Amino acid sequence: MFHRSLHAALLAAAVAIPVAGLVLLDQPSRAADAAQAVPAPLVDTHPADAHAPQTAVLSGGCFWGVQGVFQHVRGVERVVAGYSGGTANTANYETVSDGGTGHAESVQITYDPAQISYGQILRIFFSVALDPTEVNRQGPDSGTQYRSEIFYATPEQEKVAHAYIAQLDQAHVFAQPIATRVDPLTGFYPAESYHQDYLTRHPNNPYIVINDLPKVRDLQRLFPSSYAEQPVLALRSGA
Repeated sequence: MFHRSLHAALLAAAVAIPVAGLVLLDQPSRAADAAQAVPAPLVDTHPADAHAPQTAVLSGGCFWGVQGVFQHVRGVERVVAGYSGGTANTANYETVSDGGTGHAESVQITYDPAQISYGQILRIFFSVALDPTEVNRQGPDSGTQYRSEIFYATPEQEKVAHAYIAQLDQAHVFAQPIATRVDPLTGFYPAESYHQDYLTRHPNNPYIVINDLPKVRDLQRLFPSSYAEQPVLALRSGA
């Protein structure tokens, strides 16, 4: 598949290539547009009800960029790139890249609910991390493994996710209906170590420059009080 080959080539190279000379992407990422902060959720979790770190599992295209965004969010303690939606025996990059495993490239976000709520995480997700109206693709990447999906771990997360999508659709925040799926979390499987912290370790990779660094800049611009200059790194936490 073209996009799998593109990822593999850039992953192997991990060096700076003159971006002006690239003709690799058949569709521009949403990062090329002027991202806008979507409204805050009307239904959200309550920090007072949680006293321990919580987790959120989200899928929004290539996990490099989604991980890179949330590593710069205040209140987030760790972000791990991985796979959700399929089974443990198919949770590896080569197999998932075929698009038939049921897995989506995902991130597991561990956060302090006293500093940031589940709804606030979803607000950042919909504002800067992806285009939630795309089906089975994000920007240059196509296939079911690049779908937009929220994997809820609790009834409260399910309630917040469904209510927020309905709120945004009813307000016509996006030109098209939100295609993001909401499904129960059946398992999260960390990706290979070479995928972890990819944006931070390879900021000159042309895929990162074109598709993902603009998302981090949008996070800083749209949510300055939530932006942390120093990213939290998965590999330092033993991923």
